Amino acid sequence: MRKLLSVLLLIQFMACLSVSAQQIRESILLNNGWKFAYGHAGDMKKDFTHGTEYFTYFAKAKSFNQNQGPSSEQFNDSLWQTVSLPHDWAVDLPYSEEASHSHGYKTIGWKYPETSVGWYRRKFYIAAEDSGKHIAVRFDGIFRNAQVFCNGFYLGHEPSGYATQVYDLTEYLNYGAENLLTVRVDASTEEGWYYEGAGIYRDVWLEKMSLVHVAPFGTFVTSHITDSYKAADVNIEVRLSNKGLEPANCTVVNRVLDATGREVVSTQKSDITLAPKQEEVKLLQSVKMNDIHLWNLEQPYLYTLYTDVYVGEKLVDTYSTNFGIRKIEFDPQKGFMLNGCPVKLKGTNLHQDHAGVGTGIPDRLWEYRIKKMKTIGSNAIRTSHNPMSPVFLDLCDRLGMLVIEENRLMGINREHIGLLEHMIKRDRNHPCIILWSIGNEEWALEGNERGLRITKSMSEYVHQLDSTRLSTQGTAGGRVSLFGVDVKGYNYLRQNPIDEFHQKHPEWYSPVGSEETSGCGTRNVYYTDSLRGWMAPINRTAQDDNHIINPMARGWQFYHDRPWLAGLFYWTGLDYRGEPNPMLYPATGSQFGIFDYCGFPKDEAFYLKSWWTDEPVLHLSPHWNLSGHEGDSINVWAYSNCDEVELFVNGKSLGRKSMPVNGYIEWKTIYRPGSLLAKGYKAGKKVMVEKIETTGKATRISIEPYNTTLKAGGQDIAIIDLTLKDEKNREVPDAMNEMIVTLTGPATILGYGNGDPGFKEIERPVNGETSFRIKAFSGKAQVIIRSQEGKKGNVQLEVSGTGLKKATQQFIID
Repeated sequence: MRKLLSVLLLIQFMACLSVSAQQIRESILLNNGWKFAYGHAGDMKKDFTHGTEYFTYFAKAKSFNQNQGPSSEQFNDSLWQTVSLPHDWAVDLPYSEEASHSHGYKTIGWKYPETSVGWYRRKFYIAAEDSGKHIAVRFDGIFRNAQVFCNGFYLGHEPSGYATQVYDLTEYLNYGAENLLTVRVDASTEEGWYYEGAGIYRDVWLEKMSLVHVAPFGTFVTSHITDSYKAADVNIEVRLSNKGLEPANCTVVNRVLDATGREVVSTQKSDITLAPKQEEVKLLQSVKMNDIHLWNLEQPYLYTLYTDVYVGEKLVDTYSTNFGIRKIEFDPQKGFMLNGCPVKLKGTNLHQDHAGVGTGIPDRLWEYRIKKMKTIGSNAIRTSHNPMSPVFLDLCDRLGMLVIEENRLMGINREHIGLLEHMIKRDRNHPCIILWSIGNEEWALEGNERGLRITKSMSEYVHQLDSTRLSTQGTAGGRVSLFGVDVKGYNYLRQNPIDEFHQKHPEWYSPVGSEETSGCGTRNVYYTDSLRGWMAPINRTAQDDNHIINPMARGWQFYHDRPWLAGLFYWTGLDYRGEPNPMLYPATGSQFGIFDYCGFPKDEAFYLKSWWTDEPVLHLSPHWNLSGHEGDSINVWAYSNCDEVELFVNGKSLGRKSMPVNGYIEWKTIYRPGSLLAKGYKAGKKVMVEKIETTGKATRISIEPYNTTLKAGGQDIAIIDLTLKDEKNREVPDAMNEMIVTLTGPATILGYGNGDPGFKEIERPVNGETSFRIKAFSGKAQVIIRSQEGKKGNVQLEVSGTGLKKATQQFIID
């Protein structure tokens, strides 16, 4: 009994310590409960009279009794729309042929002042006992040109849509009372040449801590691994801030915990004195770690560093940092090396938007997208062409996905270097990141000395901010500025003399193919229809610049066969809105994704899966529902990692052929409805059979949820794929049926899509409707639902349509 009592007392003591640690530093997600309304980019009166006061927010700290706009506490926002973040208001806008081609023909930008400014307001309570703490708000991403106010006071301005912003609220707050955050967002000017959305599209955090604390993103953990790969010297940089009015005598201790939560090592104490209002004072510590777990692609092991800050004997701050221990090299002869072993980079480029939600991607959707890449054996992502969200990088750390993180814009002025610095300081503890890209395809810089000077200067800033990683740049054929970066980034074989460079400079770090042609087109479409915005795959039509059949295979074969090359990144992993080249309106999205805008695989995904994974693959294309092409000559392709494949068309063998390494097989036939049957052989033994048939019309709906359990709280989602099938349960690859989605229970329809690159439908209910019409494209559609704040229970999704048997799916909100 006495022993049991001791255990219970210990548990109670540990619980108290846990609560105490939580009270020292709090991070509160502020994503729910925002109010939103459109302003106006061209008329200040229509923009809620913002900035028209006698004393504007630039003239006085607060325009007392004059400001009648949204930043005022007295402003009435009762008619505004209630939204949850992440939020991209451009999703709800219509399309127009007159709108921006690069941004997907959405009616936003300088031509549309009435829909290019958005206002957000969020009320929140600060307790009286929080007085004496340092309190800040962190915006992980606002697109773009954001002005931020607290209780009517102007906090600051960030023009970039990709920079994390942190604002000190401490002196502006009402303690023991309600407070107000107001954000004005102006998306009139494009920052990239692809769809960028509009609004507060990433997380917002309210952060509470001691006046003496670790600065935002104020730790940097590096490691030097011994030759045995069993131990490492870990170096820790800590930057401290004192926001108080008194000097502080501080003691800092760093503790390292393993993945089970067990403390494995701690540093010696370090003492330092901070003057009043002293910002970001650097402190260095080091520690030896034995019996280490390495971070790698198969076992992405993460440690957690806890930085404890004491003032006197009192613990005032505990700051946590996840990190991994691994060694990366770009060896001139062996290519990319991870922990001493060659690893060929099998990469894709990714933009940050998805069907139904635009750039407002919830956490679980990022997980879904990264895991889609892993299904085909991809091990690397290039964040084209901007820094990604912290959530994305956290997931890559945990899932074992390598990352080239890319800076948005090249330049050496204070603004551009500041953005580069913010990216690197925020993200340099992520073990997934292997290179810092300073920019992409800067045509005005690539071929001249000015560009070389800028590139060299930016690379030096990279080295100063992070001595453990190299710099790179995506180049489009220029032969000058690439000499300024460490690892050469080649955008496309056709634009860069890669072998010539290697012959002249064999000492260069192993280069990467930062972009390479995927050769993809519209999913399940094999005949271009420009009136609908659909494009046949370039792989099958030789429509790339060099008129080569299957340029996807050409790219992989080139990088695979040269061990001194690190690997390649296909353009792109998933389709994205905007930049629908070479198509014009009515096409609204790019079609070069290996997966479409919803994450449904195209034929080319199976080519890569054949050669990037050990999983048996046998895939035939095209599908056999080619109505209107009876009697036409057809090339049937097989993507497979079998040694041989035999094809039967309507029961007749067209021959057994050997599969070239990293290649494909092709047969010529005449299209007649019926069936294709392929038999795959390994070492002379039949191991796989693949059959596709001309189907009947769609009569059934198959519901395939990514997950069926959602966390309550208004942030978690479920991703539901819908597939149309015929009476024999065969997928109908050309079905375009309209369906009605009805949702009951504590959840909302967040958005929908179908992968159509000519998509111009309404993507989500604007007023919270629980029933919504959607349309399939090439046999598929996707619905995303989201939980509601403060509500738990069961949810049912019902999908029906004319001539379609109703289908239902249950979900649990817990």
